[in-house]
Amino acid sequence: MPYIDKKRREELGRYGYPKNAGELNYRITQVMLEYLKDKGESYQAYNDIMGVLEGAKLELYRRKIGIYEDQKKEINGDVYTP
Repeated sequence: MPYIDKKRREELGRYGYPKNAGELNYRITQVMLEYLKDKGESYQAYNDIMGVLEGAKLELYRRKIGIYEDQKKEINGDVYTP
């Protein structure tokens, strides 16, 4: 877990816009902890969080990263050649 200084934590809490990977990790963690606080600690709550993270990861790959990789393959050539 990245350790963000107190001033930046307050800014992230108010505005919620991370400026780097560490801050993104921090903000996502805060949302997960808020969810757990609301739902209570249980297998179901943890499973909900893990499922959402996995689904978001897969959707990001499907909708954005895969397309980006295909574009770069066309520009730079395929690594997997016959």
